[in-house]
Amino acid sequence: MSKSIIKLEEIKKIYATEEMETHALRGVNLEIKQGDFVSICGPSGCGKSTLLSILGLLDTPSEGTYTLDGMDVSSLSIKQAASVRNKKIGFIFQSFNLIDELSVYDNVALPLDYSDKKISDEEVRIRVEKCLETVDMLNRAGHKPNQLSGGQQQRVAIARALVCEPALLLVDEATGNLDSKNGDAVMTMLRSLNDSGTTICLVTHDPRYANHADKQFRLNEGLIETYLESVAEAV
Repeated sequence: MSKSIIKLEEIKKIYATEEMETHALRGVNLEIKQGDFVSICGPSGCGKSTLLSILGLLDTPSEGTYTLDGMDVSSLSIKQAASVRNKKIGFIFQSFNLIDELSVYDNVALPLDYSDKKISDEEVRIRVEKCLETVDMLNRAGHKPNQLSGGQQQRVAIARALVCEPALLLVDEATGNLDSKNGDAVMTMLRSLNDSGTTICLVTHDPRYANHADKQFRLNEGLIETYLESVAEAV
């Protein structure tokens, strides 16, 4: 039986001002197991961004329990959250967030600079080259991001997300800045990574891409209201 990577229990997030309270999440329960490919879909304003911030340890819930890879991370300090995030979570964003002044190789290696554990230059090289090979970008290691197409930049961003060998890959609208051809190519790559054992949580507003996941959740007005488990569609 697969172990649980993410378990959310009655997660609530309330943003309060002197005038009003906004209930962004109103009691979310969610479990993601090792090896799952999960999508979370929903309309604008439904709470997707808030949920993603909590899943990625960029924010903390107002109430509820969040267990990540067996650890209660509901109320970590900023420093503790950063350490756990670096070890256990890889991020892929809509905007690739690559640094133009750095080479492809150095962009992918960057998360290793923030590791709590000292990593030798040789280990860095092995990891970076392995991740670039995984996304078929090893031959572009010496290029700068502005020398690459959008689809190639997203491949580099995926390699960077994998370099710390995370327990979970969080994908935030990763196809939003790509045309259909490159968007489909990214989804094919995510499917291949999942087939190799990577646990993936995809947050998207696009039902077409949400349908590629094996487990599909729909978020609406701060609550998960529907769940579908199916064989993912071919890209």
